[in-house]
Amino acid sequence: MSHPALRRFARLRLPVIGAPLFIISNPDLVIAQCKAGIVGSFPALNARPAAQLDEWLARITEELAAHDRAHPDRPAAPFAVNQIVHRSNDRLEQDLQVCAKYRVPVVITSLGARPEVNEAVHSWGGIVLHDVINQVFAHKAVEKGADGLILVASGAGGHAGRLSPFALVQETRAWFDGPIALSGAIATGGAVLAAQAMGADFGYIGSAFIATEEARADERYKRMIVESGGEDIVYTNLFTGIHGNYLKPSIVAAGLDPENLPESSKDAANFGSSRDAKAWRDIWGCGQGIGAVSEVVPAARLIERLAAEYEAARARVVRVLEPV
Repeated sequence: MSHPALRRFARLRLPVIGAPLFIISNPDLVIAQCKAGIVGSFPALNARPAAQLDEWLARITEELAAHDRAHPDRPAAPFAVNQIVHRSNDRLEQDLQVCAKYRVPVVITSLGARPEVNEAVHSWGGIVLHDVINQVFAHKAVEKGADGLILVASGAGGHAGRLSPFALVQETRAWFDGPIALSGAIATGGAVLAAQAMGADFGYIGSAFIATEEARADERYKRMIVESGGEDIVYTNLFTGIHGNYLKPSIVAAGLDPENLPESSKDAANFGSSRDAKAWRDIWGCGQGIGAVSEVVPAARLIERLAAEYEAARARVVRVLEPV
């Protein structure tokens, strides 16, 4: 962990960031993730009304501090708040002020890169990770002050890019030495190790955490993830105007033909609107890695599985590389 921004993650049990899940992530899930040793995160816009964000951050910081006092040998991982920095988010300034109050350690920014947001986060000692789908956006994010990048590759849940994770990581590492998290069909410990082997620092896992007990998701959504696999994912821009991956059975349940979806002519999504909330509530985002999800479990148990798989994968690599 030579890059200064990576020091923030020195206490992780596993090199994983739990992705902020629109509507679904909540304090219960974030606290469980952090206590189990990975970065937990949630979108600021999940706290509704806006005043609830203060309550959520107070609870998260207090419970994690109490955990650290009780378990000095295994302190909690840092948590992150996702901020939509698109101009349509009329809560951004207010939500940043609340984040400043609690000195949120990591801020994940999406839908645009804004220097003033990065400067605000840096002013209280936080770091910024910006999610991108290609090199154009990656360069813009770093030029405008982001500390690290979340590379959203093909196969990621929700809004996702088209590029192979191999290409995306390789081309980014050619010019950027800061923190990189890789998103895209990562749902096992072996996939986390593979992301590191490619050059990323962290696996960025979202869909697998939807099927946890703490997640604020419809039980039908959780069950659909358990019962589905990679071939049940549809890539379309119909629902928000931005291409993303969604569960085919949820599209069918909404009365649409997933094999014949029209292209959307809408511009970038307005994340504050009821239209988008309905899209995410009824048409369920999900990544291609869900074939690894076989049951709904507490988040801590999922992280135990990931950790065991990660160590097993490392052991396999060592055996393969041993001289004959």
